[in-house]
Amino acid sequence: MIELVKTWYNRYFSDPQAIILTAVLVIGATIVLTMGDMLLPVLASIVIAYLLEGVVRRMQRYGSKRLTAVILVFAVFVAFLIFLFFGIAPLVSSQLSELFTELPRYLTQGQQLLLQLPEIYSFISEKQVKELNDLINREITGLGSQIVSLSFSSIPGLITLAVYIFLVPVLVFLFMKDKERIWQWFGEMLPKDRTLVSQVSDEMDLQLGKYIRGKFFEIMVVGVVTYIGFAILGIKYAILLSVLVGISVLVPYIGAAVVTIPVVLIAFFQWGWTNEFFWLIGFFGISQALDGTILVPWLFSGLVNLHPIAIIVSVLVFGGLWGFWGVFFAIPLATLVSAVIHAWPRIEAATE
Repeated sequence: MIELVKTWYNRYFSDPQAIILTAVLVIGATIVLTMGDMLLPVLASIVIAYLLEGVVRRMQRYGSKRLTAVILVFAVFVAFLIFLFFGIAPLVSSQLSELFTELPRYLTQGQQLLLQLPEIYSFISEKQVKELNDLINREITGLGSQIVSLSFSSIPGLITLAVYIFLVPVLVFLFMKDKERIWQWFGEMLPKDRTLVSQVSDEMDLQLGKYIRGKFFEIMVVGVVTYIGFAILGIKYAILLSVLVGISVLVPYIGAAVVTIPVVLIAFFQWGWTNEFFWLIGFFGISQALDGTILVPWLFSGLVNLHPIAIIVSVLVFGGLWGFWGVFFAIPLATLVSAVIHAWPRIEAATE
């Protein structure tokens, strides 16, 4: 057993580069796991800075000075934030309140449909339907109490959010303006001979930057196209549903399946089994198919192709560890794991 462990260690950790990379990964993971909540504004700022860096680089290629490019891009970013908070957010909040107001009526319609199931399907008994109705009523009662308690407990969170709204843009500007100095500072902390770390870092810099910018563009395109279609077809809560559909692209496969449920239910409760219902479902299905077959391959063609099982496992693991940000970074983190595995130096055992 000892000999087996020794052979494994010599194969994967005899190279000093492997030790350096292991130390960097362990220190980074420890910082995120132990101080992730405290550093959330910093992590969010790094994400946004990555998102904007591509535009800054493109402006530099056209002859613009970096500081000028950073100021212009940052000004557009701040204008976008103002539009988001004072233009989109109030509309989404208004439609969400309207949905909660209409929710009891939708639930009553759903329960009436459940009561009709024994008449349509003989294998469903009235007892089963009654038990299901009782379960739904209990869940609704519990959900109502949770919403009330959440409304009171969320006050400190709202204060923290207000601080973040001011703090994050400042950090984004500093990360963009002083990017070279920050990289130089990190480089001085590492050994001079860090070939493996640099190799993985360069690959992840490219992968992560492209992923974040691609996802942002995908969210915007899917959300806007969905809203236009929903508005033309006349479904209620078009803005709210289109925002949900846009956000759902963060989680491949799972997000599309989950967001389909509220879209189908609201359309059904609004129109029933009518032509309008089937037109909307057809539009939604086609838009999701075009996103998966055309938009995603175009945006993420340069990224490592991960197996669907790897993506789903990554979403579950990293989402469980870091919540929303874990879900958002599930694919880049899985790509990091893949890059480390492929780049890791291996020394084969000598054969006699």
